[in-house]
Amino acid sequence: MNMQTAITMTAAETALVDAYNAEIGELPGEGAVLSARDTLLADLKKQGLPTRRVESWHYTDLRALLRAVPAFDSTAFAEKVDPLVAGSSVLTVLNGKADAKGAPVGVNVRTYRESLLDGVAAADLIERDPEDAIGRINGSFVRDGFEIEVPEGTELEQPMELQLVQSAGQSHSRFPVTFGANTKATVIERHLSVSDAASLVTVVSDLILDDGADITWIILQQQGVSDSHLAQVNFDLGTNAKLRLFVINAGGKLVRQEVHGVTTGEGADFKLRGINLLGGETHTDVTFTLGHDVPNTTSTEVIRNVLFDRAKGVFQGQIRVAPGAQKTDAKMACNTLLLSDDADFSAKPELEIFADDVQCGHGATVIDINPTHLYYLRARGIPENKARAMLVNAFVDEIVEELEDESLIETLEAIIAAWLEKHA
Repeated sequence: MNMQTAITMTAAETALVDAYNAEIGELPGEGAVLSARDTLLADLKKQGLPTRRVESWHYTDLRALLRAVPAFDSTAFAEKVDPLVAGSSVLTVLNGKADAKGAPVGVNVRTYRESLLDGVAAADLIERDPEDAIGRINGSFVRDGFEIEVPEGTELEQPMELQLVQSAGQSHSRFPVTFGANTKATVIERHLSVSDAASLVTVVSDLILDDGADITWIILQQQGVSDSHLAQVNFDLGTNAKLRLFVINAGGKLVRQEVHGVTTGEGADFKLRGINLLGGETHTDVTFTLGHDVPNTTSTEVIRNVLFDRAKGVFQGQIRVAPGAQKTDAKMACNTLLLSDDADFSAKPELEIFADDVQCGHGATVIDINPTHLYYLRARGIPENKARAMLVNAFVDEIVEELEDESLIETLEAIIAAWLEKHA
């Protein structure tokens, strides 16, 4: 007789199951949506949260690290804040509730709640693969977000900010976004905590770029020191499409930011630029996969990490070049400033190449501040703490300066400088 040993659930796993049972009557969607939610939760109960035995979670044992899950808090209050760039159109998700009134002219936007209620969203609520814990949790609980369509040929003169403000409890949002052919836009996905109460936030953004689309997508994550932030970006690039993805992590207790993409059109170009500012007891993991599936595509990934205190960081990057994807040009680099003996960073860059006419490479470095550079500044009368701050700023500002919007550059540089001043 075959007997399967039941998994003993952790406190966090039990809390997720209990939350689902308590909130099922409040979660939007019936029929196919409800069935999809039930399937995802059943998988969560069966498999549990991933441990280090799961290869893609080897450096982030979610089952051990996610020790508690706050309950949903219907009384939590959050307000809209000023946009990062003046003049931006702002779509808000306040404690998980979306408001589409700030949609830019010419862009089709409806709340994801509507898509759940009319059943359209049922097809979204699936796992990418058996290791997709973020998709599993998000799909079980998602209540809102935005379904966005930028019509062919549209050029947005000002950024569109997706502003997610959280004060307590849980929030699960989703953003299916389609950029039509030859569109051009800057989108800011902004995550902000406005209280000391613990929160669990999950978000999944699914981006489709049609032929010739030229998109800059910026993720700024500033959750609270007690928050868990589990996020995923999935993208598909058409012919000659360009996606520049900037990820800045400057908060959170437990953070997992996944980026998964494919190039399905020749001439597609992808750039990932990441800044991880890690202090205190945070554990922050950026996991990235990219499939070059057709010939003549390019990608570059540059990640800069700064660690203080007892922070732990992870970067996992995998580039896959499919058979026949000749003339692929792909390069990946992860550079880390380790500024504490108690901090720790793990880097795992990978290449899987099944074509012979390609240019691909990867590298990773872990260093402290160059003493020669520090001496140079101190010899000119600059105090040591200020000199160190200047060198760290220069290390990360190089990434921000690749943006084209001067107002956005100045704002992000100010946020980074304020974070460094607080933690250094």
